[in-house]
Amino acid sequence: MPVKSSLLALLLVSCGTALTLAADDYQLGPDSQRQEGVPKGKVVTGKWTSEKVFPGTIRDYWIYTPAQYDGSKPACLMVFQDGGGYVNENGQFRAPVVFDNLIHRKEMPVTIGIFLSPGTIPPAQPGQKDRSNRSFEYDSLGDQYSKFLIDEVLPGLVEKYDLKLTNDPEGRGTCGISSGGICAFTVAWERPDQFRKVISHIGSFTNIRGGHVYPAVIRKTEKKPLRVFLQDGTNDLDNLHGHWPLANQQMASSLKFKGYDYQFELGDGGHSGKHGGMLLPETLRWLWRDYPK
Repeated sequence: MPVKSSLLALLLVSCGTALTLAADDYQLGPDSQRQEGVPKGKVVTGKWTSEKVFPGTIRDYWIYTPAQYDGSKPACLMVFQDGGGYVNENGQFRAPVVFDNLIHRKEMPVTIGIFLSPGTIPPAQPGQKDRSNRSFEYDSLGDQYSKFLIDEVLPGLVEKYDLKLTNDPEGRGTCGISSGGICAFTVAWERPDQFRKVISHIGSFTNIRGGHVYPAVIRKTEKKPLRVFLQDGTNDLDNLHGHWPLANQQMASSLKFKGYDYQFELGDGGHSGKHGGMLLPETLRWLWRDYPK
């Protein structure tokens, strides 16, 4: 079933007094909580040092494998940018918990999750701080990050952990929040032969590094075989880079114009994962609703 549209605001009138509900007051549902009788997947963690695409950068990674995965046949794949926020079972998204519940009920396929942090550059001199490579990796247009993911990270992790992943692009998805959201879209946009499912939470489709052009580019480019979920809030950022709610509305409008399989949820939240986290179980049901065809 399609994700239901969110209410932007509610006005309650009681005894002649108007009460306005607080913005961003989203609560996680039962699918984001541990449920009795649901097998728990395993999460392992490590560090990845890039030697090719982003040489010298270091990042944390986490790999989730569901209890139902035994390596006898390839699993589907979802890659999360800003993965530390998604893999945290006490955070706003709690992806491993949601995966466990939905996979157990066969509401999504057996799926391995790879959660990546953005790269950091170690200091050149003692006493200096690491430098974040996040904006360069996530906000830049083009195929550099997709090359990093497809040609470097995935082969390395598959070999190290003996993972069996599907080669079917319909069985591969990307997800991210803010700059990680536009990055998730860019990966699939550049390489639909590898990834065809996208989740973008409060995506930064603004002029940080040229991402504001996407709505125009989508309209003038032959339709690609992508399924895209977008989420944002009316109280999201408005700064020198652009206006996040308007940018996401422009993205949704362009996807609609070109006939894409997409959903757009506009709530009343700000630049956070509260709304997207609440929606994640239903988002995943929608994303995987007909897999395999």
